[in-house]
Amino acid sequence: MKGFDDSRLEEGIQLFNAGEFFACHDVLEDLWTDTVCPERSFLQGMIQLAVALHHFEEGNLGGAMRLYRSSCVTLQEYEPVFSGVDVARLLNDVQRCFSELDQPHADYPFHVRLQQQLVPLIHAPQRSGTDDL
Repeated sequence: MKGFDDSRLEEGIQLFNAGEFFACHDVLEDLWTDTVCPERSFLQGMIQLAVALHHFEEGNLGGAMRLYRSSCVTLQEYEPVFSGVDVARLLNDVQRCFSELDQPHADYPFHVRLQQQLVPLIHAPQRSGTDDL
């Protein structure tokens, strides 16, 4: 699997890393709509992850969990690296971000909030001299 050669992916990554999850969703969805290759599911997973984080920020915890789980299933197919994204690291960081919410709770976990210090970033694979995207 080669990846995507489209500036919208880079723009989506920049928006994601800036915490602009809904704007990231919009950009990646535009790319997803124009994509016909089998690897378009990678974009779907990235869109789901961005929306999961948006829901988590807004307090829609049920929506956040559903999209978090489905994004992880989809993105696992692209580990360890796809299209310049360190998918393995992203999934590890996302799991840490959602770990408290993903625990069994006796009641709806109203008390769980997105912890900004745990919000994942999208990184390029680690190579000597390579910075994050």
